[in-house]
Amino acid sequence: MPETRSRQILTDYDLHLFNEGTHVRAWKKFGSHRIAVDGVAGVHFAVWAPNADRVSVIGDFNRWDGRAHPMRKLVPSGIWEIFIPDLPEGACYKYEVRTPPGHLLEKADPYARRFEVPPNTASIIWTERRYEWGDGTWMRDRASFGDWHERPMSVYEVHLGSWRRVPEEGDR
Repeated sequence: MPETRSRQILTDYDLHLFNEGTHVRAWKKFGSHRIAVDGVAGVHFAVWAPNADRVSVIGDFNRWDGRAHPMRKLVPSGIWEIFIPDLPEGACYKYEVRTPPGHLLEKADPYARRFEVPPNTASIIWTERRYEWGDGTWMRDRASFGDWHERPMSVYEVHLGSWRRVPEEGDR
């Protein structure tokens, strides 16, 4: 089993912003991210579990054993993190959370970018890839369409409840 690096990855500034609720790029810090620490490639995991007694990363790579990769709690933030070298792309994982009464819970990563297909529920280590748009011809020609932004359009999905507001009740 690969060794775990112990250096803290999240900065005190990240912790401060997260704790005051103003970290607008938390998705870049939490979840699983491929990074290099001291020249060693691996995956950094971070999750917020303020009331947990222990949080571990479990997955294919450690036979789902919570004793293999316990995370470090960054006091007093309630954030847990770990860096694990050499994890493969596409490996399934979850967080194993030990509650104060001693129960072990398996939780999917709320910041994961990819998940198993239901009924399975694990998160998947995945490196972001930029989406390749296929609308180059339309983008090139749209100026010749005249007032294209004034013409009718088709909406695939809409949440109607968000359009049904009552101004008198303070909903704007």
